[in-house]
Amino acid sequence: MKGTRGTIVEKNVFIINGHQYWEISKGELNKSLIELAEKVLAQKGYSVKTTHVDDAYDPKEEVEKFMWADFIIFQTPVYWFSIPGGFKRYIDEVYMAGYGIMFDDDGRTRSDPGRKYGSGGLMQGRKYMLSTTWNAPLEAFEDENQIFEGKTVDEVFFYFHKAQQFVGMEHLPAFACYDVLKNPNIKADFQRYEEHLNTLF
Repeated sequence: MKGTRGTIVEKNVFIINGHQYWEISKGELNKSLIELAEKVLAQKGYSVKTTHVDDAYDPKEEVEKFMWADFIIFQTPVYWFSIPGGFKRYIDEVYMAGYGIMFDDDGRTRSDPGRKYGSGGLMQGRKYMLSTTWNAPLEAFEDENQIFEGKTVDEVFFYFHKAQQFVGMEHLPAFACYDVLKNPNIKADFQRYEEHLNTLF
């Protein structure tokens, strides 16, 4: 892709498949969403790398993928209102392997009291998006009297966004597929996701 002065501007996207196999969640939907994202982004001239956390991975190599990327897409099912345990382990292992590369301690220093906790991220300029698949229906978010009390997916995943802020990344609006077990509408979900990607990229 060309920049404003005709120079080549690399646009790299790293997509992480956070799916962890479960008998009622075998991973086809998350895999298909990643394949769709790869297709859409490739057509726009983006380079894409992927990782599936259920496969073997080298934390140091994963750090290199993060640092290579301009954009990161976290694709994950939601298990018990959070990311799967294997995905959390991946983040723990990879981010700690990124100490001094992805973040510099917690940001505080005795020489500058103005630097506060959480200001040590070294990944400024990189953006990320959370894409989730839920058994919960959309109305569970929109209705203030239901379990999510009118909160959006981004608000429910407050803790996840803080972890990414800690390493210096900026988040893009989340995407979600709802009611994927009891009342799926995959065709409409794919159309919405393609539109979402076209809006952001």
